[in-house]
Amino acid sequence: MNKSTNYEQDFHAWTTQNVALIRQGRFAELDFEHIAEELDSMGASERRELLNRLQILLMHLLKFQFQPERRGKSWKLTIIHQRTAIERLLKQSPSLRRLLEDQEELLDVYQKAVREAVLETDLDRYIFPIECPYSVKEMLDDEFWPE
Repeated sequence: MNKSTNYEQDFHAWTTQNVALIRQGRFAELDFEHIAEELDSMGASERRELLNRLQILLMHLLKFQFQPERRGKSWKLTIIHQRTAIERLLKQSPSLRRLLEDQEELLDVYQKAVREAVLETDLDRYIFPIECPYSVKEMLDDEFWPE
């Protein structure tokens, strides 16, 4: 069966076939082009998940800090859930931590979190700091609750 055709027609069958070829040591028969594509896609997916979870975490930290009168159990649960999910991602893929050290990436995520916080809270944009007021350590610390 043609490697590309199988990949395009039946992804599950393609994965099963390539796993079997690897386990049998039949490397010359592998569909390297699509394997590389899938590995690249998997890495990008992990990166997106981390940044999306960080954005949700930041939005809820902002809401928690700037709307104290509306603090509730659901905001705390969301913060805890996102911290736990980020912790699991970083444990599974420690190299993702470099994204948390990238100031440009953090600023981009923070600005998106502010945009969402403005929409959810009906607070004016100028109320929120221009730059992220939390360190990465604070964001991920289960004991940290902004006041």
